[in-house]
Amino acid sequence: MDSELALTSDFAPVAALLADRARAAMLTALLDGRPLAAGELARTAGVSAPTASAHLARLLDGGLVTVVKQGRWRYYRLRGADVAQVIEALSRISPPVRVRSLRQSRDARRLHAARTCYDHLAGEAGVGLFAALLDGGLIEPDGDEAYEVTGKGEERLEALGLDVAALRRTRRKFASHCLDWTERRPHLNGALGAALTDRMIELGWFERGTTRRALTVTEAGLAGLADSFGCVLP
Repeated sequence: MDSELALTSDFAPVAALLADRARAAMLTALLDGRPLAAGELARTAGVSAPTASAHLARLLDGGLVTVVKQGRWRYYRLRGADVAQVIEALSRISPPVRVRSLRQSRDARRLHAARTCYDHLAGEAGVGLFAALLDGGLIEPDGDEAYEVTGKGEERLEALGLDVAALRRTRRKFASHCLDWTERRPHLNGALGAALTDRMIELGWFERGTTRRALTVTEAGLAGLADSFGCVLP
């Protein structure tokens, strides 16, 4: 056996970037999928504006975030779904944040019920929808952690306004799953998961609340999920 370990990738620099609480708070806030200004990220992390700028510069250099420019304003977002998956994976093996207030307790319940995982549905609603799609024969396994839409599923999704054929042609993985960090069960991700989540929000099935990343299922959503996918949420 060789005396030296041959590593396929050097993840130590990325781990070092994630090991700071302020940067971790910023990255967690960006799991919402929407770009945020440096000032908002500074408030989220509880640091000064200059300190936040220094942290964001390191995250940019490390390739974990990108910048979106609108006029003279700069907004930050995660580099992509792969970064979001790393953060979610670390959340599954990390201790929970200690709840110290009623507000934190309410926020935690909302995040458990329904939230965005970067750009797709997660929480109880996400795992419930994934299970319904699979059990209802609307999607089926297609290799390691990959899924394909069945003929029945394609009809159902296109009735909602999704162009399944176009989603297959995107550069992003079509359909896969994440192990949900709160539910410890899978939810749907990939191009299909993102498009379906966007469409359900457009239809008013889910609404964004005041808690970052949290979604609230509406009465129309409860009915739509049940009628379209056989997904019955509590």
